[in-house]
Amino acid sequence: MINFLKNLFSSKKDETQNHISSFNEQQAQEEDVQFIDHGVKTIGLEHIIGSVGKYHDFDSQFRPKKHVLGKRFLNIKKAMRDGKPIPPVQLYQIREDFYVLDGNHRVAAAKELGQFDIQAKVIELLSAKNTMENLLYIERTKFYKETGLPEKIDLTEVGKYNFLEKQIFKHKSHLTHISGKKADLKKAARDWYNTIYTPLTTIINNGKLIKYFPKRSVADLYTYIAYHHWERTSGRRYGIGIDRLIPRSMEAFRTAMLEKDTPDYPEMKRSITAFIMININFSTEMKILDKLFAIEEVQEVHSVHGTIDILVKIILKRDFLASDAETIAEFLDNKIRRINGINRTQTIIPGISRVKETFSS
Repeated sequence: MINFLKNLFSSKKDETQNHISSFNEQQAQEEDVQFIDHGVKTIGLEHIIGSVGKYHDFDSQFRPKKHVLGKRFLNIKKAMRDGKPIPPVQLYQIREDFYVLDGNHRVAAAKELGQFDIQAKVIELLSAKNTMENLLYIERTKFYKETGLPEKIDLTEVGKYNFLEKQIFKHKSHLTHISGKKADLKKAARDWYNTIYTPLTTIINNGKLIKYFPKRSVADLYTYIAYHHWERTSGRRYGIGIDRLIPRSMEAFRTAMLEKDTPDYPEMKRSITAFIMININFSTEMKILDKLFAIEEVQEVHSVHGTIDILVKIILKRDFLASDAETIAEFLDNKIRRINGINRTQTIIPGISRVKETFSS
């Protein structure tokens, strides 16, 4: 009702301002810029906020206004709904925001159809303007490029991404020391993210510490606690028992977290479930079934009819220094494909799973 009344009594001036952002207006604020061609990327539609030249043709939700609604827009929407190939749109990027150079109708249609992302040719404008916003963006971009981590660490202060990067380099040295061979930086970063950053941010979230810092992110609190607890080793107390949960060194914390049961910290899932479809020589079927079932990681073996001969369910222990694909590939090479009589395998990794409890009478 409130929104209805706002729309009903809004002035003509407000109506004319109901449009997406103008790229030209934003570009004028950036001063000198460097153009970087990123090629074709998948871009989340929520980040596409404006247009280069047609920002007046779309409202603030990127819906086409009445004067631009027509057969072209309807045809594009129908093609998308039917799954027909659509050429990538062309976007300009300014920090986390994107502006349409070509493909306004495609973006509007994708948003209307409820899609989450779109393929786009992206050219980024990297501003030379020395603002805190630009410095933070450049620092964050460098961090993700060097570590290969998912872009889920949201820091609000300049210098903090550099702090995390130094922490990852220390962790890389530790992994090199305990393994006896040089650790890869991106693998070390992934291990740090899974075994140190994620558990500590889980503790912060569970303790609801963030409610006392409304203008900060969970990542901000992680860096604050990590610095004072592991760098300065100060006697600070955080009110939710964090000081008792966290050992006085980062690597001791990692060891403690790895010893925890998965239900304590579900973000640190330690197992990988996969299904392997196998084609075999029929003359050795029973022997192969027996050999497969004898493998420790194999949970179920089924002889099936159809295009495959055997279906196997496996549960592997996750190696935080290797990707899931690498872990599965190593298992297949070392334990499955060495069995005589197996001709071909194909692996399926479930995305979202729902499992009912086993029925018992």
